[in-house]
Amino acid sequence: MSAPLSPPPAARTLAVCRAAARFCALRGWAPVMEMPLPNGRRADILALMPEGAFAVVEVKSCARDFLSDGKWPEYRDYCDRLYFAVDLDFPQDLLPEEVGLLVADGPDAVLLREAPAHALAPARRRALLQRYAFNAAGRLAALQDPAGLAELRAALRVE
Repeated sequence: MSAPLSPPPAARTLAVCRAAARFCALRGWAPVMEMPLPNGRRADILALMPEGAFAVVEVKSCARDFLSDGKWPEYRDYCDRLYFAVDLDFPQDLLPEEVGLLVADGPDAVLLREAPAHALAPARRRALLQRYAFNAAGRLAALQDPAGLAELRAALRVE
């Protein structure tokens, strides 16, 4: 018998991202996926925690994904806690100790290491909260009225 094939990186990324978002939701956090940050980066997940803190969850599908990505420290400036989310096959010894760790197992993720807290400055928190709310509300509006979103995009292209 041959060994089972690993899913392609995009499928692994999506599965880990969904498990991490579920982890957030089960803890009462409000996750937004693919959240643009003020520094031009995009967080895989930016979650608003019940006490008003922000967590960034950076999803890594494989060792090469992590080793080729030197931008993850830039997320720390936009969250109170920073986590990596990986699957069971990921070589966890590659990940830095100063970042939290979630491991996806099927549709769920477990916390293996809590992320240390580093509080955002109040002005940055306020600006990030406004960006988060605007982005999340826009996505909700698009889900509720996809035709309206298509019309708006078409109108913006014409102008």
